[in-house]
Amino acid sequence: MSETLSTIDPITLEIQWQRLIAIMDEVDNAVVRTSFSTIVGESRDFAVIMTDHVGASLCQSSFSPPNFCVVLPRTSRHILARFPIETLREGDVLITNDAWLGTGHLPDYVVLIPIFWRGKVVAFTGIVAHLADVGGHAGDIEAVDVFQEGLRLTPCKLYEGGRENDLLFEMIGNNCRFPELVLGDLRAIAGAGWMAAQRVHEFLADYGLDDLVALSTTIHERSEQAMRSRIAALPDGIYEFGLDIDGYIDPVHLHARIEIRGSEVFVDYSGSSSETRKAAINCTFNTTYASTMYPFKCALVPDIPNNEGLFRPIHVTAPEGCILNCRYPAPVKARAKTTNNMNQVLFGALWPIFGEHAQAGSGSIWPFKFFGEEPGYGRFAIHCLPHGGRGAMRELDGMAPIAFPHNSSVTPSEILELRAPILIEKKALRADSGGAGRRRGGVGQEIVVRSIATRPMTMLLRPDKMFFHPPGLNGGQPGAVGRVLLNGEELTRFPALQFNPGDELRLLMPGGGGFGPVAERPTTMVQHDLAMGYITSESAAESYGLKRTQALP
Repeated sequence: MSETLSTIDPITLEIQWQRLIAIMDEVDNAVVRTSFSTIVGESRDFAVIMTDHVGASLCQSSFSPPNFCVVLPRTSRHILARFPIETLREGDVLITNDAWLGTGHLPDYVVLIPIFWRGKVVAFTGIVAHLADVGGHAGDIEAVDVFQEGLRLTPCKLYEGGRENDLLFEMIGNNCRFPELVLGDLRAIAGAGWMAAQRVHEFLADYGLDDLVALSTTIHERSEQAMRSRIAALPDGIYEFGLDIDGYIDPVHLHARIEIRGSEVFVDYSGSSSETRKAAINCTFNTTYASTMYPFKCALVPDIPNNEGLFRPIHVTAPEGCILNCRYPAPVKARAKTTNNMNQVLFGALWPIFGEHAQAGSGSIWPFKFFGEEPGYGRFAIHCLPHGGRGAMRELDGMAPIAFPHNSSVTPSEILELRAPILIEKKALRADSGGAGRRRGGVGQEIVVRSIATRPMTMLLRPDKMFFHPPGLNGGQPGAVGRVLLNGEELTRFPALQFNPGDELRLLMPGGGGFGPVAERPTTMVQHDLAMGYITSESAAESYGLKRTQALP
């Protein structure tokens, strides 16, 4: 018989919960080691999540992007509505990349694998991964509808009873530019998911359990209770903030009205811009919901492993047809241009009560991709996910370029140069890009890429914060905006671009916003910034009033 809720003491709960997380970390590592593409294996743009038998998330791998982990349970319920649990067999692998059911754009495949124990489904392994290509037009931002953006699959079976669905594999392979990368990654993901099942079997056998019901109930109830207690400690009230962001072609306004009422939070995005057909920056509700959870999780319960119970007290609404709840078939491929700014709308409203956990605006992600064909390289496709500087917090300077508000890693220069005919000529911190303040914003970075190919290749680039600065908080100054130069010429539009032999791409990525009044920054910290090259002597004098005689030798 399964344990009852009352018998799971805190120590046993922690041991079992951490073991499940360790299993997810092992699966995560297996995906990295067996994947084919740089976007999965090097950039780590994927997540590994375990759910209970009804699809509610229990835990995730330590490196998983939080937006994927919040969306996965919602997607799993759509998949299980199409394939009820009683119809599943061992070896089945269920998938969808539908932007309205999944994470918000077609490159993200949601893979759900049932785990059987003693003849019944006791859990699922969910793996969400950004694949190398899904067909569609060659660009990224410029599209008028989702039909231009590639193959869209409703929930279906990739494997049936452990056997590949040949027709589906053929369909996916025939509708993408790099089938060896895409199909290779899907097979790697399925294999890693089956490994998870073996580890869960060992877990259940070691503890003599028939299922995970008691454990999942305990995790969800105690997590919900913890979140409710943290919310209840905040002052009731209505907090509101609006923010203009780059958008694409036209600026976009994001607006949030947040009501804290007892132990619950209500977030309403009325007042945000309408959806657009000028650019693929629209957000489905799933991705808006997930992006909303992130600041609350980080600020209120940073010490509790992520699971669905944490989000029960938080309610999100966005008017249908706005940019944060777009209608099918709006273009969505570059939706991160919008969602990566949502955290700042929430922090902008709630920083007075979030205290040390609130963060000023960050420099955002600037994904780029090169693909083409070249002797010695064959057909190639590489991705890189660099970031600007991170925003400052009440007690901390902003971090140098690091992924935020999601997890990913930067593909090493050596890997990029090995797999594609490019040369990374420069990667350096961008002095004076971090906003001044009592706590300085993190500096951005400069990246210079040169083509060493003999043929033209295609370049995709999605910059952000080129027109609207990453905002500061509580008197902190904004971070510097970004710039893109191709052979010295400034670019502001980013359809698919031709990158010719000898061309040079220069990215000047934004810095994070500062926190608190500039006058309150200690002179010793300004001197340290100057010595480290985070600021120049001109900035030290103009922004902080540091005289040359005060600078360290």
